[in-house]
Order: sequence, then structure tokens, then C-alpha cells
Amino acid sequence: MFIDSHCHINFPDLAARMPEVLANMQANQVSHALVIGVSRPKYPQVLALAESHGNLYATVGVHPDDPEAEEYSEDELVALAAHPRVVGIGETGLDYHWCKGDLDWQHQRFRTHIRAAKRVGLPLVIHTRESAEDTIRLMREENAEVCGGVMHCFTETWEVAQAALELGFYISFSGVVTFKNAAQVKEVAQKVPLERMLIETDSPYLAPVPYRGKVNEPAYVRHVAAHIAELRGIDLEEVARVTSDNFFRLFSKAGR
Repeated sequence: MFIDSHCHINFPDLAARMPEVLANMQANQVSHALVIGVSRPKYPQVLALAESHGNLYATVGVHPDDPEAEEYSEDELVALAAHPRVVGIGETGLDYHWCKGDLDWQHQRFRTHIRAAKRVGLPLVIHTRESAEDTIRLMREENAEVCGGVMHCFTETWEVAQAALELGFYISFSGVVTFKNAAQVKEVAQKVPLERMLIETDSPYLAPVPYRGKVNEPAYVRHVAAHIAELRGIDLEEVARVTSDNFFRLFSKAGR
């Protein structure tokens, strides 16, 4: 069985055909999925999915790419994280691709999420884009190793992966690892200890080969696992088993 550790199936492309998405998961041996909170307006959709389906879990957070997004206070995140179906804090982190100029607001948003995660003892789901140095710096300054978490959709260098691993974080690979030109990601996927690895789709984005360019969905996470198995020269079943064990070790509130 496989677990999609990061998806956005509440987004319109997938929400409109939810019964099919869930059936495809089952047909492809994807046993569970983590639906990620990215904003206040979308959070009720995320929570409703997790409340309605025993194999779906939720996180709560505000994505770093929107300076106009309504913030959660630290206390609000702590309160929302008390819900039994909320197993992590995020998506949070830093994104310098879309945001330029004064980024103090982004740093403060990230710090707020880290502090909330430490208070409630839940793992962080971290997004970093063109901001790896500052992301790691803030993680260290805020002692993010206290709560741990995952570097989602990892596309950075092995050195960045090592820094995250030293803080006790897991590394998650998406469909990007299957792309022909993703040499750096493939290298990291070969080096990361298997017991610190997760797999994800980030659906509806970044569909893996052979579905690249199409709408992604959790069922396709098995293609991520298959490519990692090929890169590492191990059985697909081993990747499935170990990454599933890792998911429940990190997101321990999910139970099993």
C-alpha cells in the first residue's frame, strides 16, 4: 500500500470528481492521503474531507506565497490543531519565486507556524522555493527540530537535504523525481536514507511520468514510488512499506 503524504484534492479539478478520485486511490493501492491546508477560505473544505473519509487526514496552515492572505495567529493554529483529524501544521515555509522585496511578513508567518507546531507537538509541512538558505536558517533559529516535520516536494540540493535531515526532518518526493531533467532531485532521492523518506503527489499539480502535463491525483503516487525504487535498485514493495511506516511515524496522531 502507498500513502500520498501531500495533496490538494479539495481544489476544483479534483473536488468535482471526488468519488472517482477516491476509487482510483483504492484501485491503485493508495491507502491514505494527507490533504493540506493552505488558506483560511480553503481550510473548511480540507477538514470536511478528513471528517468524511477515514483514510484522509488534514493539516492547517497558510501557504507562504500570498502576502494578502488572512493570517492565523499562533493561538488560532494551536486551537485548530486540536481537532482529531488534524495531524500536522502547514503548508508553511518560504517562497521567493513569486514574492519579491520586503519579505519580513513571510518570515513572521513561518515563525508563527513553527511556534504553534512546537506547542501542540505536531509536525510541520514545509514548502521552500528559491529560499532554501533562509528556510533552514529560520528552522534553526526557531528550534524546529522540537516538532520535526517534512520538506515537501523536495527539489533542493543534497546539502539542503542534509541540513533538514540533521534537524530531524523527513524528505518528501513528488512527481518531479520522474522528470527527465530532474537530475538534482534524482540524486537526492538516491542518497536520502529510506527511513527518512516520504512520497507525495502535490496533486492536482506535478503529475508524474507517464501522466506529466495532466491533472495529478493521489492514485499516481505509486509512479513516484516506482521511480524511486528504480533509482535505488530496490523492490517497489520496500518503498511502499517503508514510506508508509515513515508517514505514520511522523504523523503519529493519524494512528494506523
